[in-house]
Amino acid sequence: MDTRKIQTVGGGTYTVSLPKEWAESENCTAGTTVNLHTHIDGLLVIQTPESQTTARNRLTLEVGNDDPAETEQLLRAAYAAGVESVALELPDGYSDEQHRAIERVTRNLTGVTIAEETGSTVTVQTLLDAGEVSVSQSVRQLQFVALSMHRDAMAALTTGTTSDRWGDRDEQADRLYAMIDRYFERGLARLDEIDALGQTRPELFTLWGTANELERVADHAERIGTVADRLDGQPDERIITALDDIAQDVRAVVEDAVRVIIGDACVDTARQTLATRRDVRERITSLDRQLFESGDADYRLTRALDSLTRTAEHGGNIAELGLRMAVRDGAFSDPATDTDEANASSSTAETES
Repeated sequence: MDTRKIQTVGGGTYTVSLPKEWAESENCTAGTTVNLHTHIDGLLVIQTPESQTTARNRLTLEVGNDDPAETEQLLRAAYAAGVESVALELPDGYSDEQHRAIERVTRNLTGVTIAEETGSTVTVQTLLDAGEVSVSQSVRQLQFVALSMHRDAMAALTTGTTSDRWGDRDEQADRLYAMIDRYFERGLARLDEIDALGQTRPELFTLWGTANELERVADHAERIGTVADRLDGQPDERIITALDDIAQDVRAVVEDAVRVIIGDACVDTARQTLATRRDVRERITSLDRQLFESGDADYRLTRALDSLTRTAEHGGNIAELGLRMAVRDGAFSDPATDTDEANASSSTAETES
């Protein structure tokens, strides 16, 4: 890191000299025009137009006779990397399976469409505008979808009820996470993307980390639903009551932790959430032991209990992100320091008077 002293020139304009090594490496001389980027997190970035470190907006891929699954993976990777337009070149034409894979991507990713199509080329384009995207609202929606999946999965486990919207909500959760992941990646690579999203880099990282955990909550909801489908009959009433109570607290861990992240709850809620997680761990361990000792419960229930434990862990991880955010933002202050500062201000005021 280099330091420079700010100076003034005629008219009160502030100036600062540029490091010579940087100027020479970027071919800057007297008269060169540079771009100045001011950001909401207080940073001022200087760039020459020729060396802007922006994400690749257009990409051309030769697909050939690749497996349709690989074609889909390439498109998903390009979406996550922040690419806006992907031209798939298929010199020998594309198979029905490849075309269905491309259509599946456009259906399951937000803002993606087939912009142009010929006999040998398919251009897939993302039309999302960062200025119209709210990452925090997307995280809120992802939490709602994941917990609704969890609620229905537990209902299927304890009562045998099923929901025909299961697959739709799983796809919705994947779609929301993919969009958040995309804008996190673009925020790392593009200087203008952060400002368009209205988030600082630490804020965007926290939201992305939260979305990561919520996607896993949805995955475990799906796993619980799978266990419910394979159970040989329903658990007895005692086990059902214990499972319902645990599941309700597990969802509360996730919901309260997310409330801290998006600003609907204070840091004390994060602390309470972590305490609830510890309590849930103990209750799940106790119930697991009871099932093992009784020997009359379906062994598949232990997989559901494992998913309940992991869901609570993911919620706790979000709460820990909330604590980290609180420390970063100064929510934890040292009373002694505050008192010293107050005394210093008081002494200064008395001296001036």
